[in-house]
Amino acid sequence: MSLYHEAADVLSATPSTTGGNLKTRVFGNKDLKSPPQQVYALALETCKWSTVLKDVIDNSELLRHERKLNPLLALLLVHDFLLSKRGIALPASHGLRASVERHKARINAEFTRTRLRRKAGSVEALKEQVTAEFLGEAARYPRWVRVNALKTTIEDQLATTFAGFTRALSVNEVAVASGKFLYVDEHIPNLLAVSPSFEITKTEAYTSGTVILQDKASCFPAYLLDPRSEDGDVIDSCAAPGNKTTHLAAIVQSRVPEKGGRPQIVYAFEKDPKRARTLEKMVNLAGAKGITRISFAQDFLRVDPNSDLFKDVGCLLLDPSCSGSGIVGRDDMPTVHLPETPGTFKRPPIDPNRKRKREDLHPQKETSHPILVDDDGTETLVSSEKDLKARLEALSSFQLTLLLHAFKFPAARKITYSTCSIHADENEGVVLKALQSDVAKERGWRILPRDQQVRGLREWPVRGSMEESNGDSEVAQACIRTYKDDGRGVMGFFVAAFIRDVRPEFENDGPYLCDEDGRIIRDILGMPTPKPGPGLFSATIPDCQPMQDHGWRPTGDEEDDDDMDSEDASGSSSDSDQSDTSGGDWNGFAD
Repeated sequence: MSLYHEAADVLSATPSTTGGNLKTRVFGNKDLKSPPQQVYALALETCKWSTVLKDVIDNSELLRHERKLNPLLALLLVHDFLLSKRGIALPASHGLRASVERHKARINAEFTRTRLRRKAGSVEALKEQVTAEFLGEAARYPRWVRVNALKTTIEDQLATTFAGFTRALSVNEVAVASGKFLYVDEHIPNLLAVSPSFEITKTEAYTSGTVILQDKASCFPAYLLDPRSEDGDVIDSCAAPGNKTTHLAAIVQSRVPEKGGRPQIVYAFEKDPKRARTLEKMVNLAGAKGITRISFAQDFLRVDPNSDLFKDVGCLLLDPSCSGSGIVGRDDMPTVHLPETPGTFKRPPIDPNRKRKREDLHPQKETSHPILVDDDGTETLVSSEKDLKARLEALSSFQLTLLLHAFKFPAARKITYSTCSIHADENEGVVLKALQSDVAKERGWRILPRDQQVRGLREWPVRGSMEESNGDSEVAQACIRTYKDDGRGVMGFFVAAFIRDVRPEFENDGPYLCDEDGRIIRDILGMPTPKPGPGLFSATIPDCQPMQDHGWRPTGDEEDDDDMDSEDASGSSSDSDQSDTSGGDWNGFAD
């Protein structure tokens, strides 16, 4: 079966048998002979262009002349004929290709007429117009691009990939202005907002992993976690597809001390084998392999926190499965506009002056029920508020179990918990239950107050709900929220951080002064302070010297300089250096 027949089958399939989401229909189909990525791209792009292609096919009368073509096949074939650089992906002698190309003059002429009717001066202008129409709700949002500090700097990317862009004064300007605009984000280092119509996925920077598509809110967890060299190893508990994992790796790499110090490892867990392979590809593409260890098909909940492998884990990032209710543009399926089939009955338009019949006034209502698609692709039929409540209860129960498990890691001192959900059950509700748990009280876990958060997120204005925080203003202010319809250009999201005081066993291993809580003392430029003595690595180095400042919080210039470090860093650690720490047994981890 050809690529075009398989794409047509995907678009014509019923949700009850294949699921309501295009990605689910394609990547969940084990019978595809063509590459799933190719089928998905063809189906998606054809849906996007279907309003234009429908006019071209109808006005050229292609289906009247080629009776063996059906409307879906015609859309798919004409799409590639007109818009694919390689044309129709079939041999020149193939019947389907010939059925379109023998009418190429008429098709090209109608394509030009359609473009002019839409007042588009060029195909490129038509593409921008079509993309804006297709994006719908998402057209009001910029495309967020994280510059990967493991491979490049933001300055380099502004001078190369985004050289032709105009600097906007606000995020809203990027979303609404025509042309190429960008905005350098003021909250998250190395983050850019670019025009939604810009095809970033076709740039060399994207295909090489130099820049990564990642919503601004999705960058909050790693930045809020703020892993420093003295914090030890880091865990990403639900890591696929890998955006947050590679963000963690970039931050960790940017904080490596110039001399000495224990190398940090980012442990990435993913229990689903297929998603774990996606994670592996992302880690390799981003240049994070030397820092990251991936656990293939291993459930984080089944990991022993007291294992020697994780004795130095000081930071954990938890971003578990959630309802996905905050994700922008999540529809069941993109709309496809089909050309008319010759000989079919066309219902005449209703005369506004004639008396309408009851069926005209009240067309038959669809009886289908909405499908809740979780962020990991799990679909749940929601036929009532009761069904939604039951699903949220199941999700929040799992999320709380994951968070309480993270509390048990003996050297852990920082944890971030996040969801791409707008429901309080999964957000403030989980935070409150976690704080009230026995394990939190026994081990001294507390919420990270707003005034101790990293500068960019301390200044973020949208906080948690007072009502859903049971009137606790400290908890509400500590929680960070985003809403997808508030004009800030981000999806719906939630994140909160937990901290506790703990003295890690490895705190005296390095050559730098540290305070009584094990944190390295840094100077005004953010550089570690060497221990006094004959030399950095003298055998007579005294114990860590205490300093008066307590608690985990960045202050003033120290934090600003650390933020800039992540912009200037390039992947300087070698794979061989990191692999030396692996030993012979990774307990399910691969490097």
